[in-house]
Amino acid sequence: MKDTGQSCRPERLHKTARPCQESESTMEPGRRVVLYAGLGVGHLTPMVELAKLFLCRGLAVIIAVPTRPGPASVASLAAANPSVSFHLLPPPPYPDPDPSQFVRMLDTFRLCAPSLLALLRSLPSVAALVVDMFCAHAVDVAAALNVPAYIYWTSSARAFASFLHLPYYYSKTASSLGDMGKALLHFPGVPPIAASDMPSTEQDREGRAYKARTALYARVAQATGVLLNTFEWLEARAVKALREGACVPDRPTPPVYCVGPLVAAGTSEAGESERHACLAWLDAQPDRSVVFLCFGSVGAFSVTQLKEIARGLETSGHRFLWVVRSPLQDPSKFIEPRPEPDLEELLPDGFLKRTRERGLVVSSWAPQAEVLHHGATGAFVTHCGWNSALEGVTVGVPLLCWPQYAEQRLNKVLIVEEMKVGVVMQGYDEELVSAEEVEAKVRLVMESEEGKRLRERLAVAREKAADALMDGGPSRLAFDQFLKDLGRSK
Repeated sequence: MKDTGQSCRPERLHKTARPCQESESTMEPGRRVVLYAGLGVGHLTPMVELAKLFLCRGLAVIIAVPTRPGPASVASLAAANPSVSFHLLPPPPYPDPDPSQFVRMLDTFRLCAPSLLALLRSLPSVAALVVDMFCAHAVDVAAALNVPAYIYWTSSARAFASFLHLPYYYSKTASSLGDMGKALLHFPGVPPIAASDMPSTEQDREGRAYKARTALYARVAQATGVLLNTFEWLEARAVKALREGACVPDRPTPPVYCVGPLVAAGTSEAGESERHACLAWLDAQPDRSVVFLCFGSVGAFSVTQLKEIARGLETSGHRFLWVVRSPLQDPSKFIEPRPEPDLEELLPDGFLKRTRERGLVVSSWAPQAEVLHHGATGAFVTHCGWNSALEGVTVGVPLLCWPQYAEQRLNKVLIVEEMKVGVVMQGYDEELVSAEEVEAKVRLVMESEEGKRLRERLAVAREKAADALMDGGPSRLAFDQFLKDLGRSK
């Protein structure tokens, strides 16, 4: 992917992994892989990063996206990656007038299967079909053409382990997770997780969302293998449980390959004039002095919560770079388009003026990877999406966890309690995170001995992440093994 910023202080990362290693392919020349992507930046971006690995091994790549023309995320990724072919699969008319957004999304991926089948049949030689977990029904398409099908899981191995095992957990109780409150759940290879920290789509065992997810997880056994966007050192317990079949005890688990962390590089050859203005602002800040607040591609807060964040940042006394989006008009439709935020209206009176010497508020978007790689960034307030968590780990920046939706609460548990590279913003699961809590956690990470210990652990994790991606490192060797196994699967 072509990046849109410039690495400002390359000495921050003393070890740099090469993006790939040319190696002799075990497959016929001219073969290609088709990647069937889920929607949303959190699914599309790691799919593009995976595509780059295939390209480096001499394989052509097509990313099939189940959507009509129009999404800016798809268009920007296609423009930035000319070596990758993007193919849109327009879905047929949707028959259900009133499903949840999540159920409708999964149904859309399933309804695009005939178009995906037609695409594969039109290609002269397909080595494999790699599908996003949310598109797992497409293993049937691969089976119809005798093409190996692999699932690409773009979140943590621990999340994958817990989701696969949840049907077996439910088989031993009559309750739904939504009735269990903060009761601790125990899954193979995963630390204890409060029931309330599991995704909302899994809280009601009789709900359409849970049944749709369960149907997807059941397809894992039919895949030829599973690619995980993680590195084994970071999630050794969960990976071991998956490989041993402990998560799905009554059927075989396909081979598991840890090929990550596949994240945006955070560097670019773009000229100074093309850099986002926030990067120039960071250039003028001291090393590791800035708290970066960014909440993913769709994260948003109420006006009341925005004002609390502003108060907490102001009273903390620390430098900050904050990405602010307009609040959602309908919280149930978190993917809806939103207007540019009116910062003067959303934030406390005089806040921007009072903090202009040490803070910068950016409307809607900032180049997250470039910001995290910048030497001035000292902490990351994040929604705990897995891409963001991996980006924070790979650059050694402590994480202040503020989960919002999907599996982010579960990732929060892993980041804080097992990986021990972050702290929690208390109140995320209640009505409001107070200004006092924002101030306290910013000061803890930026000033205290606990913050120092977080950085020490992150320095080790950063080193291990870089090692994993080096030539001959565990993740590169895992991808090579995957290609060898793929070459033997036909």
